[in-house]
Amino acid sequence: QVQLVESGGGLVQAGGSLRLSCVASGSIFSRNIMDWHRQTPGKQREWVASINTSGTTSVADSVAGRFSISKDNAKNTVYLQMNSLKVEDTAVYYCAAGDSWPRDYWGQGTQVTVSS
Repeated sequence: QVQLVESGGGLVQAGGSLRLSCVASGSIFSRNIMDWHRQTPGKQREWVASINTSGTTSVADSVAGRFSISKDNAKNTVYLQMNSLKVEDTAVYYCAAGDSWPRDYWGQGTQVTVSS
């Protein structure tokens, strides 16, 4: 049973923007912290941003000022707005949910490729 579904990835030029979406089942969305993570081949998965049930957000230093996380409770959807994209932002981006580490639920990932 698929519980987290990401979308919105694609190919974009450096300096451009993308918005990723993650639709979660209602029970998961309402009870858990929602995250975005990313991974490139040969590297460990990297935490990018989180939003808790109250809407409090946090983002990694590597993307602060460029990326933001938000959610739409009515749509059970969390977003990752990515601006001023850099080549080094190229990765598979994963949505995750849980109330502790490691997260309990993970999406299948969506590829983001930033070209120079």
